[in-house]
Amino acid sequence: MRPLSLVFLPLLGLSLAACRDEQAGPRSRKPAASAQVKTRDTAPADLTFRSGATLGGGALVYLGSRVSPVQPSPGQAVQFSHYFQAVRPPPEGFRFFVHLVDADTGQMVVNADHEFQNGAAPLGSWPQGKVVEDVHTVQMPPAPVRVMLGFWKGDERLTVDEPRAQDGANRLLGPELGKAPELPEYKVQRVSTPLVLDGVLDDAAWKEATPVVLRGSFDGRSASLRTEARLLHDEASLYVAFDVEDPDIWGTLLTRDAPIYEQEVVEVFLDANADGKTYNELQVSPHNVIFDAYFPARRQGMDLSWDSGMKTAVKVRGTLDNPADRDEGWTVEMQIPFARLAEVPHVPPRKGDRWRFNLYRLEHLGRRNVEGQAFSPLFIGDFHALPRFGWLTFE
Repeated sequence: MRPLSLVFLPLLGLSLAACRDEQAGPRSRKPAASAQVKTRDTAPADLTFRSGATLGGGALVYLGSRVSPVQPSPGQAVQFSHYFQAVRPPPEGFRFFVHLVDADTGQMVVNADHEFQNGAAPLGSWPQGKVVEDVHTVQMPPAPVRVMLGFWKGDERLTVDEPRAQDGANRLLGPELGKAPELPEYKVQRVSTPLVLDGVLDDAAWKEATPVVLRGSFDGRSASLRTEARLLHDEASLYVAFDVEDPDIWGTLLTRDAPIYEQEVVEVFLDANADGKTYNELQVSPHNVIFDAYFPARRQGMDLSWDSGMKTAVKVRGTLDNPADRDEGWTVEMQIPFARLAEVPHVPPRKGDRWRFNLYRLEHLGRRNVEGQAFSPLFIGDFHALPRFGWLTFE
């Protein structure tokens, strides 16, 4: 299994709040001496999300939340107002948390933990029968999210009484925000004869293939360095070509199936039967080192004994492993046999067959700052986010 450090890809210019551990909470903040719990008799009538879920064995009720604007755009400031009521004396020592998680995978995107009412209303101070309101603002992430909220103390969370009102980890299900962007599609043309792999993309067939430019994997923005990809297929194989702009071409890992994803690499993920479970991961480094693996489920059971039978060729426009000069880039050709891939519906693929797939590049700007690029942006730091894979349609 790839380490967690490879899952989160911090990108330059990222403006979202940093994602902390999901057990983390806000720092202690002492309310001013004159601060008092702000209460109201009832929740507003215009709640945009209604709950009624109880916590702590019925001690608290989460009435719901109000979101403004109701349909925020990516990057827009969103105001949340959350409403709770203490039916019985509330437990002491628990603090408030708010998590925005990816709507498809459940991975946390924004940790918006903070003290309730800016520290003026610790849970144990809530008066029985009154409604308490907490208001805070978060920047809308690029892709749909679900708000999860609740109360924590140390390593525990206050119990959410009803299973259907939580995520299984005592996080209340709150509002859902955002609309998923359309998944991109690549129509891959068929060629009658196998391509010659030499790393030079001067074959006439490549000139006819549709080019696509990879974009920032986290936010879909233009990447710092250009990466162009093309795909073709014949009866036996899928061909993938990358043309990579890179002023410093390097790599220290020279053994097959070494963790080249920790350095500079291009990648192809293929879910041939589009089931969102079984898939293959194939990578090539500038040194023409390959990594290939089979996964029976998302991020589970990584099988490095699987042999893709892939053939590759790399052409470097510059000098490898020399930071003193300025390189131009490198090109890659990959020939991937259909018969070796997992769960391929038809070999060869039939016209109209649709697979799920994604193309990636990892670039270490200055050999330090990692930038992830993708054909279909993921909007989270995880290249294994299968629900965000694009479509590969065979012609």
